[in-house]
Amino acid sequence: MAEKKKTEKKIEKREVPEYKIKIVSELADKIKKSRTILIASTRGLPSSQFHEIKKNLRGKAIIRVAKKTAILRAIDSVGKASLDKLKENIGADIALFFSDLDPFTLSSLLADNKSAAKARAGDIAPEDINVEPGPTSLVPGPAISELSGVGLKVAVEGGKLAIKLPRTIVRAGEIIKENVAGVMAKLDIKPMKVGFEPIAAYDKEDDKVYVGIKIDKKKAYEDLREMIRKALGFAVARGYVTKETVSQFIAKAGREEIALSNLLNKPQETPVQASEPTQASQQPQAETQTSQKSEPETPASQPETAGQPAVSS
Repeated sequence: MAEKKKTEKKIEKREVPEYKIKIVSELADKIKKSRTILIASTRGLPSSQFHEIKKNLRGKAIIRVAKKTAILRAIDSVGKASLDKLKENIGADIALFFSDLDPFTLSSLLADNKSAAKARAGDIAPEDINVEPGPTSLVPGPAISELSGVGLKVAVEGGKLAIKLPRTIVRAGEIIKENVAGVMAKLDIKPMKVGFEPIAAYDKEDDKVYVGIKIDKKKAYEDLREMIRKALGFAVARGYVTKETVSQFIAKAGREEIALSNLLNKPQETPVQASEPTQASQQPQAETQTSQKSEPETPASQPETAGQPAVSS
């Protein structure tokens, strides 16, 4: 009897509190009713930013934060096999987004709601971090050695430090060192973006889980422009006429028409044959011969013989 009572007490201790059951039930209900269930990381996100994003997404998405065990139980209670892959991406420091928007539109909204933040030692530089020349609000002192320590050329101007030459202090993809992070903080450089980081999302319409749905709008725009440029060049090379390529063909035809016109209107030059003298070259020879014939021949004077007088006529 004593052992039975001990077992009953253990069972009573293991009973799930009512509020936990309510959390699981609420999460399961939202999973069933929403088109998109998105998991995002909240690591490094300040509470002020959290509430600001929550406010901005009002009417577009509902945000819920719960423990991993509660989320897993909620997904299991739905009883949908396609959600199993979503469970694989659930870890610590996450939030759930429930929305009727598609996963990629929702992820795009999260990208738009990121804000600039200062870098910390150990962060990865998202891009090249450049320091441009100009005045600063820093006074001479320890700041001189700190700025010089990261390769910046400084001088004192008007009682404040001024950066004289531009310099890249961190390259994209490099780990930000402590001294570099300190300099960026002093110069109020905020290279990092803080916000929710999408991890994975389930789309009810496709009945599919998408992983790696983080959207970089700037890079996507640049990639799209590059693809359009290559596609246009390929279409022109293949002679494929569309409303986008027809102007290229018209311009090409115009250039070819000008080239052909210049070629046809170019004056023809007749080659001169060396064996047949021209009329101009013959004329001086004729005039020379005529002048020679018109001049009378002068008789050669006879030499006087010694002792004989000259005969006068």
